[in-house]
Amino acid sequence: MKKLKHGLYVPNFGKASDPKILVHAAVQAEKHGWDGFFLWDHLVEWEKRVPISDSFTTLAAIAVKTSRIKLGTTLTPLPRLKPWIAARQTATLDQLSNGRLVLGVGLGAKESCDYSRFGESEDNKILAEKLDESLEIITGLWSGKPYSHRGKHYKVGRTTFLPVPKQKPRIPIWVGGFWPREGPFKRAARWDGVIPLVLPERVPQPTDIQEILAYIIRKRTQTSPFDMVNIGWTTGSNRVRDREKIEAYQDAGVTWWLESLYTKRESPEGMLKRIRQGPPS
Repeated sequence: MKKLKHGLYVPNFGKASDPKILVHAAVQAEKHGWDGFFLWDHLVEWEKRVPISDSFTTLAAIAVKTSRIKLGTTLTPLPRLKPWIAARQTATLDQLSNGRLVLGVGLGAKESCDYSRFGESEDNKILAEKLDESLEIITGLWSGKPYSHRGKHYKVGRTTFLPVPKQKPRIPIWVGGFWPREGPFKRAARWDGVIPLVLPERVPQPTDIQEILAYIIRKRTQTSPFDMVNIGWTTGSNRVRDREKIEAYQDAGVTWWLESLYTKRESPEGMLKRIRQGPPS
């Protein structure tokens, strides 16, 4: 069984929006044994008027101040970005972090207002087309070889992007989506990992994880490693209860447990307290 890794799912808005607070939190996470630090990534938080820091900019600062933990987004609504800009940003981040970036992607929820507020379509069919096309372009540009593309939504003239990402064969890509919608999970099967939620919107249970993983295995053609990522909560204080909870998810096939600090977002001190308690097992 693949060794379980423990990361943090971190809000970068509200009282936790100050990039300096997030950098300090990441340094503490590395010090206290966590394996990854993953930032929420939207332009606005629904209809709430709260400050938000840019995820990629903050991750760049974190990359400079840490040396071991994985860094990434959970999740970047990729259709809102020009794929060549995303390719450049992520390749640079991977170089800056010495090969520690994970790119988490998804369509983006309508409620987040990342699209309609700024005059773009929020039609899921169009967003899915853009997401798939963007991933094709990004990985093509990451190759460092001459690349061109003519698709439904994007066109790229023959170009070569250098430097390439530090990681080989490339930066891992995790795909998010709501089960039992099949589209996101067919997409995830083509890449390196999945971050599932379940409809009606809730955190997956171990039985959900087993069902989702079985579906992905049936669709998957690659033999490369694949991550099943779960976002959840533990107490940080009751080690026995936390260990039992984590083991149930690990037995179901989870390879990354992301401890959600979302409920601690109104208190940077609360976030730091949970980080310093360390991983749940």
